[in-house]
Parts: sequence; structure tokens; C-alpha cells
Amino acid sequence: MLKTEELQVNIGPQHPSTHGVFRMITTIDGETVVHLEPVFGYLHRNHEQLGEVFTYLQIIPFTDRLDYFNSMINEHGYCMAVEKLAGIEVPERAEYIRVIMDELSRILNHATALGFLLNDMGAWQTPLLYGMRQREMIMDIFESVGGSRMMCNYFRFGGLARDLTPPVLEQINQVMGQLPSFFDEFNRLMSSNEILLTRARGVGILPKELALSYSVTGPVLRASGIPYDVRKAEPYSIYDRFTFDIPIGSVGDVYDRYLIRIEEMRQSYRILEQALRDLPNAEGSYINQGMKAASKQQSLKPAIGEAYARVESPKGELGYYLVSNGSSSAYRYKIRAPSFINLSGLNDMCRGHKVADVIVILGSIDIVMGEVDR
Repeated sequence: MLKTEELQVNIGPQHPSTHGVFRMITTIDGETVVHLEPVFGYLHRNHEQLGEVFTYLQIIPFTDRLDYFNSMINEHGYCMAVEKLAGIEVPERAEYIRVIMDELSRILNHATALGFLLNDMGAWQTPLLYGMRQREMIMDIFESVGGSRMMCNYFRFGGLARDLTPPVLEQINQVMGQLPSFFDEFNRLMSSNEILLTRARGVGILPKELALSYSVTGPVLRASGIPYDVRKAEPYSIYDRFTFDIPIGSVGDVYDRYLIRIEEMRQSYRILEQALRDLPNAEGSYINQGMKAASKQQSLKPAIGEAYARVESPKGELGYYLVSNGSSSAYRYKIRAPSFINLSGLNDMCRGHKVADVIVILGSIDIVMGEVDR
């Protein structure tokens, strides 16, 4: 009988098939994964420590660099934490605009994540470029409102840096007109593809019990059959005004995580339709008048206390914990990063699969190393 020896192989930290500077120490028996240990920290930039040195306002651009695909949602969660700490109210029009930016970000993220996932399966560039085309259109909107396509720096305490102008609203409506056909076409072209089904069905299963024990959130958790979404569980901003569903899977494999993201884009579109329809008129304020001046934002000194705010980012629950000692900088600043926590189940998802499946399973989690390492 042929005997084999287990072999330890490093994938990363600069392997072209990994998502960023990420290392996986894999123990394999032949081509079968016996154990996998994720190793990170290669992109650590002292984000939380900087939050305890710079002023509250100066940290907003730093949050853009966490999940750099979704700077708008990063800023939203952070501003909510500061607003809770300082007792700052947000005008209704600003809340609607915030939701619009959040849901555009979710569509942007999922369209790109699915393209990368299919690229990991060997589909080369076509599906990725198809998703990136939609991403570029949404980033044009972000550039119009924030001046930057990725590091938007658009949110402010009590509202936003500037209002939505009629040309930008027209730009959003033009993108909205194209999205339904994109969802349908992407689903029709890819979801029944033979290679996708072979590489995704029954691969990287995360049972709901393990998903809960690892505290994973977002599409990874919902694909395992748990209907948990912060927008429903603890509605923030004005999400309690919108009608939308929480899509869930039944198996918890790569294919379920793929399908969940397609359906979540459709649900984001539903929210966007309602938000654009009900957006208060332009006479409504886009920022709290007491916080409108830049000097007010810069000199903000919340009273002694602590606050935690969380949002449903495209990766899962993104939370910010702040402790104030009464100065212009946070005494303690901590982030609950979904990309980091969702990696905790990677070993269980990969064990028993082939090495080639590991890259696909990692891609289905959808991580960004800027958020993992901070």
C-alpha cells in the first residue's frame, strides 16, 4: 500500500492567487488539505492607534482605507459612533443621502467581488470586467459628490460634506436604469455555468452552528441560513423606513455565497428606489447647521463617555467603539472588522478539499486586507 507524508505549504504572503498580502500555512496530504492556518499582519498600519492621536475629524479619511472598496459605508459607521458620543443629530435629507451612498457601495462591492470570485475559478477577466464596468459607473457618482472615486471623505459629523445636486441625481438615475438588466444578465450568463457549479456546489461548506460560533456576519453568515442583517436586527439611520428582504442560503457553500450576493444587489436596488423616491427636497439640510463650519468639526470635544455604532457593510457587521476623555482625540478607538472575523472559519471550510479549492473558498469570503490588518 502506498504511504504518503503530510507536507506543509505556504500560500502567500505574496502569492498572485491570494487576496492581498495574506499567508495561508496549509498542511496537505497529497492534494488534500488537512489543516489551514491563516496568517496576517503584513499590512498593519496602526489605524486604531492613529485614532487616539489625530482629532475625530482627521480620522474620517483613514476609515476610507479600511475596506477601500466601500469607503462610504466605513465613514458612515465611524460618524455614527462620534455622533452618538457627542449627541449630534443628523438632518433627514442627510440620512437619505447616506443610505443612497451605502447601497450604491453594496452593489459596487458585490459586483466586483463576484467578478473576482469567478476569476479565482479560472474564468479569466470577462466576468470581472463585467462587474468592474458597473463599479466604474458608481464610482463616477462618488467622484461627483466627494471629489474622489475611492477615498471619498464625504461624510461629516451631523451630515455630509456637500449636498446632492440635480446633475448628480440625474447621474444616479441613469445608473439605476441600467442595474436591473445587469443583475439579470449576470445571473443568466453565470449562475448555471457548468464550471461554476462544479467548483462551487458543495465546496467550502460552513454549517450554521459553526458560523454562529465563529461570529461571522454578512453574506457568509446568511449563506449558512442565518437571516441576520444589522439593518433589520438593529435598524440604524432610517433603514426602518424601507421594505427589503434578507436573502439566505440553505447549504452554506461557495455557491450559496455567490447567489446571496446577487440577490443582495437586487435588495439594495429596492432600497435605492425607495430612498430616491422619498428623498426630502433640496431645501432640507444636508448637514446639522450647528456642525456646518469646518472649525466646529475640527474642534469637536465629546463629553467623557463611550459609544459603539455598527453598520451592515457588504462584508458583514462593521462596528466602531470609541471612548472619550473630553479631548479632541479618542482615548480608545477599536474596530470590529468583518473581514478579519469572517476568516476565523477558513480552516473548517477548507479542510478535506483540494488545494485548488482553497483559493475559491477564500474568494467567496470576500476579504480586504486593509480591513483585516488595520
